[in-house]
Amino acid sequence: MSTERFCKEIAGYFGEAVAADDVLVKECIAMCQAYNLTVEALLYKWQALSYSTTKSLPLLTLKFVPDLKAKLQQELSRTNATKQETTSQNVVSSNFARTRGKASGFSRLPIARSLDVPLNVGPVRSTIVKSEVSEFVGSRIVFEGPKMDPQSRKNRAYRYMYEKVSERSEALDDRIDEFADLVQKHYHIDEFADPDAATEESTTIVGRIVLDSEMSTSGAKLNESSLVIESSRMMGSGVRVPIRLTPETKIRGGIKGIGGSSFFPGAIVALRGRNGGGGFFLVEEILTLPPIKTPSPPPSDANASFSMCIACGPFTVDSDLEYKPWENLLDTLRASKPAVLLLVGPFVDATNSRIKDGDLDDTPERLFQSQFIEKLQTFLIQSPETTVLLVPSINDITSDHAVFPQCELGVESSGDPRMRYLPNPCRFSINGVSFGVTSVDTLFHLRKEEFFRRALEIDPLIPVSEPATDAMSSLARNIIHQRSFYPIFPAPFDLAHEVNLDVAHSEGLRLVESEDECTPDVLVLPGRLKHFSKVVDTSVVINPSFLTKGTYATMSYTGQASGLAKDRITINISRIS
Repeated sequence: MSTERFCKEIAGYFGEAVAADDVLVKECIAMCQAYNLTVEALLYKWQALSYSTTKSLPLLTLKFVPDLKAKLQQELSRTNATKQETTSQNVVSSNFARTRGKASGFSRLPIARSLDVPLNVGPVRSTIVKSEVSEFVGSRIVFEGPKMDPQSRKNRAYRYMYEKVSERSEALDDRIDEFADLVQKHYHIDEFADPDAATEESTTIVGRIVLDSEMSTSGAKLNESSLVIESSRMMGSGVRVPIRLTPETKIRGGIKGIGGSSFFPGAIVALRGRNGGGGFFLVEEILTLPPIKTPSPPPSDANASFSMCIACGPFTVDSDLEYKPWENLLDTLRASKPAVLLLVGPFVDATNSRIKDGDLDDTPERLFQSQFIEKLQTFLIQSPETTVLLVPSINDITSDHAVFPQCELGVESSGDPRMRYLPNPCRFSINGVSFGVTSVDTLFHLRKEEFFRRALEIDPLIPVSEPATDAMSSLARNIIHQRSFYPIFPAPFDLAHEVNLDVAHSEGLRLVESEDECTPDVLVLPGRLKHFSKVVDTSVVINPSFLTKGTYATMSYTGQASGLAKDRITINISRIS
């Protein structure tokens, strides 16, 4: 690399103040050449050294150069020692093989030579970032997310299009049976009945709301006269029975003030009534599903406070691949420097008109690398304490897993540990605040399919504050009560391509894994409906809409306060300039 090129990169990574010092520039060039480093790698080395010793990121000056050289030499010596040890082991193995060769008449094997020259570490960005950045980045952020061990990643990257009918049926039955256990414990029910069996006394049934085949293909919406319940094979041989609601039908155990219950294809319901032999189940009471455990108030801790920016793709308009909305957001981020940046795909949208027409100058992988990975790495140099979270979309052409639930993007895209790749959907926590995120437009799909039935309330739960009863809150509450990021089955006929639902792996859609888990403090549900942020029961639900519509969300969490996390969170829906 020429000296002029070195100077430009030093100015870009270290700043104009460093580039203006000719002596310091010569020292930087000498270190890069002596230790075979790129200027960016040298910056990471300097940041790691300064943060580990002073817990700050001061400007590089001549007085720090000896310390930086000492660190580089120490790392080189340690690397050479490891290499020497490995070489010695190879020599022993070769000598042993040579001895065996003589004894058995085989030819002599060559002996490995030791390496006395410095190890050429090369400008491999991922190796440098993995070993260094984790030493100083994220001091304010404690992140807990999905397991990233090889087996967990392999389980999420399952083979699709190999789904068997028996596997789908078993997964659907398991979901009904799991809710039946919850309902039985919550309402102290001795046993459940078969909805198809005629009885004179009232019985309790649990099943899934379904559409008949004619309605599902015609696109007709569910209504009161078309409600059908399907039991599991264990409780009712999987039979489907029409259900009838009357003006006297009541709802038990719901949140006071909601005043009704939602029905949609795939919803699990518990009903009390009887089948008088008329070919339908007459509903006397709708039993509200048991609520998820309420989270405990986080401890008051000033160090737990953090800021967050949430942006959802598409990140460029449908007519081009210039990513102007994304560029505008980056300009804002450089000024605000949030502690956490959550980006939800699609990043390279397969439905973009340019991509569908094949009008590309680069491969989709290279487009993702240049527009996101490289720009995020540059941003992280300017904001080194930011943690970036990336959640893919079904429409991401760079993802080789185009079904839902969807595994994370390949970690080979970047070696920076500050950039975390998460599956879709995912649960994670930041400084004790739990999040649930998906890129599928579940709210819009529910809005299209939901039928809300009002009923008289019996034994309602008294909320601490007045519950939200608007349409968006009702849709979000369905996701929470059904304990699934996508509780609809089957997906709407005209929207099925947006979700590519893999029913056999629907355990990956669970909002909570067990009864001991709590409702997420924050639910991020982006979609085409109007942007909003609302408190629904104990969760803050956010729809930032799409960045191409000019909106994104900012969040601030106050750690030093009392009460639940929802009371310490402030959400703003902002517009890009």
